[in-house]
Amino acid sequence: MPSYRLHYFPESGNSYKLALMLTLCGETFEPVWTDFGGGVTRTAEWRKAVNEMGEIPVLEVDGVKMTQTAPLLLKLAEQYGRFGAETEAKKFELLRWLFWDNHKLTGYMATYRFMRAFTETNDPQVLKHFRRRLDDFLGILDGHLQHNAFAIGAKPTVADISMMAYLHYPSDEHGFNFAESHPAVHAWLGRMAALPGWKPAYELLPGKRMTNYAK
Repeated sequence: MPSYRLHYFPESGNSYKLALMLTLCGETFEPVWTDFGGGVTRTAEWRKAVNEMGEIPVLEVDGVKMTQTAPLLLKLAEQYGRFGAETEAKKFELLRWLFWDNHKLTGYMATYRFMRAFTETNDPQVLKHFRRRLDDFLGILDGHLQHNAFAIGAKPTVADISMMAYLHYPSDEHGFNFAESHPAVHAWLGRMAALPGWKPAYELLPGKRMTNYAK
């Protein structure tokens, strides 16, 4: 069986996606805490040794460093035969929602949440712009989930794992009360949390936490 080492920091939803996927597939990983808040990923030394793209997470598979969460989720889904899609039509739908999440939902939520909770000062107009975009994206997802248990139908896929990662963090970080604002999203998050072996990010990803200025 492969051995895994995951370079991460606890607040990283993208790190959580890989940690959760491995856990749901019955695998364990060696956690490698990374001082993202201290700026280590912006150093030339770290980028040369760990990831030239300067990003977290990094997944080491039998010593080989691999990056970019979406292709890693797809690789793991194929490897373990779990959380993928059975037909060509469903594979297309999985990719459609996975790419939408990366470009829209995760892309904006990760930045908005980081600016809102983990930076001491921020521009209210920038936050307002990001919030407006997120309200749109969350409305799209909520409408879709009113008629679908998961992203592409009755079973969860890596698209769900990708979309739910940043949304499941505490509301004092992202500032949304989904039970009130997006009830279908809230119910879907509950279905994801009911999957056997599911754990939240702060249980799967230990280590020093960044200061939450939004509390």
